[in-house]
Amino acid sequence: MGLFDSISNLIHNALGGEAAQVAGPLMQSLEEQGVSGLGGLTAQFEQSGLGAHIASWTGGQGLPIDADTVQQVLGQPAVQAVAAKLGIDPQQASQLIAQHLPAITQHLAQNAPAPDDSAST
Repeated sequence: MGLFDSISNLIHNALGGEAAQVAGPLMQSLEEQGVSGLGGLTAQFEQSGLGAHIASWTGGQGLPIDADTVQQVLGQPAVQAVAAKLGIDPQQASQLIAQHLPAITQHLAQNAPAPDDSAST
């Protein structure tokens, strides 16, 4: 899981604290559910009609999100997987994800490689 490890390490080093503790299990659980990186996360939110949220986070704004919306967008299996990795119940996991997902998403966007810089050469 090279990509996951790289993303997880970047987030952990940059965010620190509780956000970093949530970021690793969240990204790993999403990847296990077939949602890979910022692109996959963006697609999940857009499919749920919440593209404005993810756009606000990647742009540094930060529209709020609640625990119920997290469960709706990410799905119960992903939330349960995060909860299991953190040793907490799924409702607590949803609340932590809702609290930290904007910062995690913003960090991923700021550290994403520029698209197609060398792909066309």
